[in-house]
Amino acid sequence: MNKELFTHMIGKVLRVDRGGPESRTGLLLGISDDHLAILTEKEGVIYYQTDHIKSITENVKKGFEFKVEVPEDFSYTTASNFKCLLDELRNQWVSINRGGPEKLEGILCDNNDEFVTVFLNEEVIRLAMFHIRSISIGEKVEKAEEDEKAENNQDKNSDKNSDKNSDKNSDKNSDKNSDKKSDKNEDKKSDKNEDRNSDRRSREKNK
Repeated sequence: MNKELFTHMIGKVLRVDRGGPESRTGLLLGISDDHLAILTEKEGVIYYQTDHIKSITENVKKGFEFKVEVPEDFSYTTASNFKCLLDELRNQWVSINRGGPEKLEGILCDNNDEFVTVFLNEEVIRLAMFHIRSISIGEKVEKAEEDEKAENNQDKNSDKNSDKNSDKNSDKNSDKNSDKKSDKNEDKKSDKNEDRNSDRRSREKNK
């Protein structure tokens, strides 16, 4: 895929590939000779080598859903080619490839025309440049998903506690109303009994 194909799509929300681990939907930020950059909701800016992109999809009728508000002063790393981009990303935590056996994370230590060197814990990993399909900066998406699940669980627990408190309050109010009704009934019975006794006394006196 050449640069001219993507130039008129800059600023649009696109889907890279139709499926598989590398497929992502995002805002096309820019295009260079051999790579493009898209802004995604969960992973930030992802850089794709265009030689590895199988398809680009644009929804011309409704558009793809994209909930990220891009600030006016938003900036991202740009470079004339992919190797220069890796030079700019050196000594940063990167995620290489979205999935598959060659997916890895770590600190980008070095790169040359043939491979990149990534340091992860006690391992030094060298990955062939050709096998880098995409790269992004920062934490992996799984952590973002875990945080989202944790937030959802907190919301669910909050809703459950709210429902429990609501049920308790409802039960208390029901008990109070029941007690009030019971007291009123007792008072009515007592008044009736007193009236009956008074009538009896009055009759006995008249006799």
